[in-house]
This record gives sequence, C-alpha cells and structure tokens, in this order.
Amino acid sequence: MEVLDLSGAGLVAAVLDGDRRAIARMLTVFDDAGPGSAEAASKLAAHAGRALVVGITGVPGAGKSTLVNALLGAWLERGHKVAVLAIDPSSPITGGAVLGDRIRMGEHGAHPDAFIRSFSARGELGGLSRATRAAVDCLDAAGFDRVIVETVGAGQSETAITAMADTRVVLCPPGLGDGIQAIKAGILEIADVLAISKGDLPFAEETAREMREMLTLRRTAPEQAWKTRVMLVSAPQKKGIAELIEAVEEHARISGHGQRLKTPALGASLAVPADPNDAEAWRARLAALAERDGLCSTLGISVIAGGPGRAEVTMTVDARHLNFNGGCHGGAIFALADAAFGLASNSHGVLASGINAHATFQVGVRPGEKLIARAHEYSRSKRIGVYRAEVVRQDSENKETPVSAFTGTVSIKQ
Repeated sequence: MEVLDLSGAGLVAAVLDGDRRAIARMLTVFDDAGPGSAEAASKLAAHAGRALVVGITGVPGAGKSTLVNALLGAWLERGHKVAVLAIDPSSPITGGAVLGDRIRMGEHGAHPDAFIRSFSARGELGGLSRATRAAVDCLDAAGFDRVIVETVGAGQSETAITAMADTRVVLCPPGLGDGIQAIKAGILEIADVLAISKGDLPFAEETAREMREMLTLRRTAPEQAWKTRVMLVSAPQKKGIAELIEAVEEHARISGHGQRLKTPALGASLAVPADPNDAEAWRARLAALAERDGLCSTLGISVIAGGPGRAEVTMTVDARHLNFNGGCHGGAIFALADAAFGLASNSHGVLASGINAHATFQVGVRPGEKLIARAHEYSRSKRIGVYRAEVVRQDSENKETPVSAFTGTVSIKQ
C-alpha cells in the first residue's frame, strides 16, 4: 500500500487528487484544529466553489438523517459524487458525542462516489461545528459535486447553516401544532425549502397547509426570484425525494454555488488584535464573528466598529423585519441589540455565554429606517460581565432618536 504523505503540502495535494485517506486525515486535522490547519484550509478554499452545498436542518426527531440517506442514494443513482457532513451534538457533561448519524447511512458507506463523516459540535452554538466551513471546502476541493451538511437537532436560534449552505432545507415533522409558533421566528425563516417529513402520517397535509399559510404572512420583495416551497416527503418510502431534489437544484440554478465563499473564511481574522486602539483590526475581527452568526446574516446585521468590550452594529429595516402591523418587529430590534451585546462580550477572545437580558422600547420603527446598536462593557470580572446596549434610529442628517435600551449579563469561560 502506498504510504500517505502527511506533510502539509503533500496532504493538500492528495486531497485535491481525491485520495479518500487524505480527505479523512485532513478532516481530522480540521476537527482537532491541528498544526497547519488554518494554512491547509486556506489552500483548499482556493480550489472550492464548484459543489452544491445543501443544508439539512430541523427539530430533533424530524428525520434529518433518514432524509439525508435518501438524498444521498438518489444523487448517487444520478451519477453525482456526494459527501455528507453530519454534525452531532456533544454531551454537556462528558464533551463526547455518539456520532451516530452515519448508522442510518450505512447502505451507501462503501459506494466509491460517497463519503460520509460525522463531527461533534463540541459545544458550538448555531447547529454546526467550528470546523464545518473548512470541512466543506475540503470536500468541495476534493471533487464532490454535492455536499450535504446535516445540523444538530435545531431550535429557533440554530441558524448558522444560513451562511454555510447554498440551499437550506428545513425539515418539520407533522403535527407540530402550536410548536410552529415557537420556532417560526428563527429557523423557519431561513428555509429555501420547507419539507414536511413522514408525509404518509396523519396531520402531514395539515402541517403543510399551516406552513403555506405562514408563508403568506411573510413579506417578500416583488423582485425576489425564489419563493420558499413547502413539500411533503417520506424518506423511508422514497416519496417526494425526486421532487425535493428538483426543487433544491432549481434553487441552486437561481442562487448559484459557493455562497459561503463570498465571506472571509475563519482564521487569522478571529485573532484578538494586539493593539487595543487598532480600530480597523477590531472591526474586522467582530465582522468575522458576525459572519458566523446565521441570524445576523438572515436579518442583514453588519458591524460598523468595535474594540475591547464594545461593538457597534447596524441594519436597515426592510420586509424581513416587519410585523403584522407593518412596523419593525420588536424581536428584530432585540436581535440587533443582542448582536451588539454578544459581540462586545466576546470581543476579548474568551467565550461569554448570555445568562440574563432585559430590553425596553421607546418608539416605533418603520421600513427604510436605519438602526444602530452600540454595546459597551459596564463591568467585567473573571466570571461575570455586565453590558449595556442602546439602539437608536438615525435619519438622513445623522440625527439619532433613542429606540431601545438593553442590558445583559454573561458568564465568562476562560
């Protein structure tokens, strides 16, 4: 057997040649953040952009792995090279993960055009692993033309797949009932295709109807080329799979491939600047953090400025942010303030997890108005940080009107 060159350049070259052992080794390097991983990721990203990346997300138990297995088989039958990256949740007690998603995909594991890999989320928020971007670029550069990313069981705020996938499929089991209300403000809004799983069960048609009615309440721009579709699927019976694939590929023809490559890859831009007064370095670092946040991407939140313990973000109110009365949804204003709060509290380079937040609102906001949220550190110890954010409405003459006040407390993990 030929000996695999494990040097940096040799391993990258072997991945580009499609060597399966090299791909497996490289994914391990990325998952472990091993020596040279950032350099290898940069080199592979330069060869990526050809694959269609499809994100499969949804609540726990929706049937994501079973659907991924059906898509994998269908695309293999069509002559595609297909890679699957399945993110499993990690235990909050042991830190380990079962990595059991591959069990449901075993029938295709030996196919020469299939590659299946599980990653542990390792405590990352948003539904993905920290190494997901580098892993997707690796599989793309290795010649797979379809890359399926399955997230952990997701709730309202696990929307990191937005910035990773070209096409997002949100899977919903039938009979959610009022559960739709609990999750629609987050994960359902990122869907390019809403797939109702277990379509042969009772309430599947009713759930599909509820989803379609929900979509009629969503404001979309008239020129928007793609309208979210609702489909019934039954993966074990292979029902609706061909139609789902056609919808995914039609969306890809409209939106294109390699959407993730339009934002900078993670790496050096996440390093904490050595100079606390280097305004551009701090802004770039916080912008890189925001690009990892699916909700920031979904709502159009961008970073203006930042520094140690402070952040300034903005968004212009449009159809995505409106409530049923045509004004800016309070949740969108809260999300803007929360984004500034999260960036400011994580600016120091250690993980800060929000444990308490409170917001008040002063005035309403209408479409087309620009909002700015400025967060600053009120106090910070080794364990606890306290932050305050203020949201203002800025007019064409840069005059500012207070909109909302936000306070938040974080637990700091060194």
